[in-house]
Formats: sequence, C-alpha cells, structure tokens
Amino acid sequence: MEIQRALEAGARGYLLKSMPPKELLDGIRQVHAGKKRIPAEIVAHLAEHLSDETLTTREVEVLRQVAGGNRNRDIAEHLFISEETVKVHVKHVMDKLGASDRTEAVAIALRRGIIQL
Repeated sequence: MEIQRALEAGARGYLLKSMPPKELLDGIRQVHAGKKRIPAEIVAHLAEHLSDETLTTREVEVLRQVAGGNRNRDIAEHLFISEETVKVHVKHVMDKLGASDRTEAVAIALRRGIIQL
C-alpha cells in the first residue's frame, strides 16, 4: 500500500486532496510543528491491514509470476523449483490474502501494493 510505504519511508503526514482547505492547512501546520497528521479514514484503512500475514519473498515472486499469466510449470522452471512447490506457494498466498482463486489473489495484492504491474 502506497500510504504505508510512505509512512515507513519517514512521511510524517498524509493528506487527501478532498479535504477542506482549512483541514489541509491545519495538517500542514501540524506536520511542520513536528507532529504526525493522518486523517481518520486513512488510519482505519491502514488498521485493516495491520493483522495481515506478510508474504515471504518467494511467495511474492510466485505471485508476480501468476500476475504475469504464467502457468505453474512455467513458474517452476523460471524460479528453479518444483511445480508442487509452486502449488504450495500459491495456496499459502491465497490463504494469507483470503483469496478464493489466483485471480482474486492478484487483485488483492495489486490493491494492497504488494505487487505492481
């Protein structure tokens, strides 16, 4: 998720263009004064993902290959692992993301910023 990456990179605030001008100005002033400023709706969105299980590096690699439309056999060859291992990684990815199929797993990962196309 872009917001989470920005905060991890050191951003002290996150404002929305849709905020009223006074709130934008107040937010800028708060951050300038050394405080953090993140709108409540953004905090709620971030909180939804705090308990998400983190995908391993290999699971992300497999998911990127799935997003590229590759079959298990092709993914296995590309990553130098067995096709069965690919299937296990795909199952773990789907479980961790709460997806019912590969397509949904890719969609969720894209929405959350885990992978980019």
